[in-house]
Amino acid sequence: MSQDIAFLERLLDAAAPSGFEERAAGVWREEAARFATVWSDVVGNSYASVGKDRRPLVLMAGHVDEIGLQVTHLDEKGLLYFGTVGGWDPQVLVGQRVRLMTRQGDVRGVVGRKAIHLIDPKDRDKVAKVKELWIDVGASTREELGELGIRVGDPAVLEQPALRLSGGRLASRAIDNRVGAFVVLEALRILADDVPSAGAVAVATTQEEIGFSGGGARSSAFSAAPDVALVVDVTHATDVPDVDKKEVGEHSLGGGPVLTRGSVTHPAVFERLAQVAEAEEIPYTVQAAPLRTSTDADAIHLVRGGIPTALVSIPNRYMHSPSEVVAISDLFHAARLLAAFVGSLGEDEDFLRA
Repeated sequence: MSQDIAFLERLLDAAAPSGFEERAAGVWREEAARFATVWSDVVGNSYASVGKDRRPLVLMAGHVDEIGLQVTHLDEKGLLYFGTVGGWDPQVLVGQRVRLMTRQGDVRGVVGRKAIHLIDPKDRDKVAKVKELWIDVGASTREELGELGIRVGDPAVLEQPALRLSGGRLASRAIDNRVGAFVVLEALRILADDVPSAGAVAVATTQEEIGFSGGGARSSAFSAAPDVALVVDVTHATDVPDVDKKEVGEHSLGGGPVLTRGSVTHPAVFERLAQVAEAEEIPYTVQAAPLRTSTDADAIHLVRGGIPTALVSIPNRYMHSPSEVVAISDLFHAARLLAAFVGSLGEDEDFLRA
């Protein structure tokens, strides 16, 4: 299949932290409408389907939100204090440029911290804390912030556009998990060109990064009522220094998608994915998740009477940083795998456990 990533780059560059996913969701639905039936819901999930009235029905889910920041206080000197949306390493925030999403449009700023020269020498090696950081948009008073349309609660993302690297690799602040939303839609695009007997619904879910109660994945699985669910997310690439492969396995950029085995994932769906990958000559590795996956799969597999669920992950370097990195080939291998899995299903498919 073609490896055109222009759509992916638009998707990655859309500012859409958890709870404020509208921009990325709009990009996703606009693309999906070219070849599928599209709709959305009150949680912000975006859906696209090919044959959603057919059975078995496969839900393919990738979350469209990203980690970000949110304004918590407007200082009288015109500085903004913030909290984090999702799990940040505060060290990577210092000095970053940010884009605030306000009611009057986007406002650019920078993350400030006391200069190294002014920090007590004994404290210079200490890790920065979020409460010690602020955002500077160039304002001098709280009133100026109001004139810019800035309010408490405004979200922000780091100003880091997608960057193509050599070796067929791509960097972005929003790899996790905008690439999952991309993969499920690319899989649906394949199915739209070669319609199988099974039906498929792709969903760009919301609030995964803050989804302690299941985020948008839980509601999307309930409303779609699929027979099988395939979740696409990222996992840690272990082809960088000082990563303990004994803990997380061996997964390299360009090594293909990662299939998860564990208490959440359904063994028969895993085995079918592995068989399909081998038949299609799609490279893959396997990862163990004995307790939980920390993905939308955790939210989906117990919806209604239970949904046979599998997790397909993309190896990702530097997760939850401004410059996450993936191999483009892994994205398209994953999309092919999902489409081939749907194509392998017969009308009488049964994933009941004996």
